[in-house]
Amino acid sequence: MQDMLDILEAIIADRRRNPVAGSYTCELIAAGRAQVVQKVGEEAVEVVIAALSQGRDEQLNELADLAYHMLVLMSELDISLDDLRQRLSERHQPKTCPS
Repeated sequence: MQDMLDILEAIIADRRRNPVAGSYTCELIAAGRAQVVQKVGEEAVEVVIAALSQGRDEQLNELADLAYHMLVLMSELDISLDDLRQRLSERHQPKTCPS
């Protein structure tokens, strides 16, 4: 089964190549990088608010919104999930506790 983030990444790439009338993704892409960045910022703030004052369901909703908008921004920046996975792998350094 394909990971949902990979599915969304593919849908966003397809919308970029083949715009669909009425698609929120297409509207966001057409609005330009500044609008995409603004949406990521708004969603990040909403995640913080949800984390501090709302329940798990709303926290998940806000995190999902942030993840989606992050994927749109990554597409705008020509950064793939594989690029992100690679960078996270590079940063991961197993730690050992001192004896």
